[in-house]
Amino acid sequence: MSEFDVTLTFDNGPEPEVTPFVLDVLRRHDIQATFFVLGEKLVDGTRKPLLRRARDEGHWVGNHTFSHVPLGTTPDRKTAEFEIGRTQELIGDAAHENRLFRPTGGDGTLGPSLLSAAAANYLKEGGYSVVLWNAIPEDWLYPDGWVDTAVEQCVSQEHAAVVLHDLPTGAMNNLERFIWAIRMRGGRFVQAFPESCLPLNRGIERTSLTPYVSDPEFLSTKEC
Repeated sequence: MSEFDVTLTFDNGPEPEVTPFVLDVLRRHDIQATFFVLGEKLVDGTRKPLLRRARDEGHWVGNHTFSHVPLGTTPDRKTAEFEIGRTQELIGDAAHENRLFRPTGGDGTLGPSLLSAAAANYLKEGGYSVVLWNAIPEDWLYPDGWVDTAVEQCVSQEHAAVVLHDLPTGAMNNLERFIWAIRMRGGRFVQAFPESCLPLNRGIERTSLTPYVSDPEFLSTKEC
């Protein structure tokens, strides 16, 4: 049985109906994950205690835009500043020190819809880290069927960064089953991201952002 690593990430929360349950499961299994949150869900302040709980229990909190817009479809600078900057403000001191940012892929596809040049330049200037993924079992579409897909995606590579969603779809009722399935196959849960999923780290390009930018001719070439 070959060993492999799995990094768990949860997008589009926090949700009072689901996020505490997810945190309970992770604590029970001694797993640290990353929660990429939406700014619009933090505006009224009632969900911020969920971020503090996640942080206090060793999880990382990252930025997933304000309104879940694919930034590659909105090339203006003001949109990038609002979607990224406003969300970072709302996350506040719960944010990871590396300013983790996950772009929105719509259907989970990695490609030029993820970022505009304006957004990429803003992220570089602000010292953000862009976190991508290499396993997306579509739990939002298949709340009862995503586990087998996720396991297949994970065992097929040395280090999988899995996108799940702490949303009220019922999918997270199967989170514990997924954890057991991974461990039975020799998988190890780690918090760090695969190198291939971190093209931008603290504002410095480690690999080219060009494949994820809709208008790469306007990308800044200046190191930040």
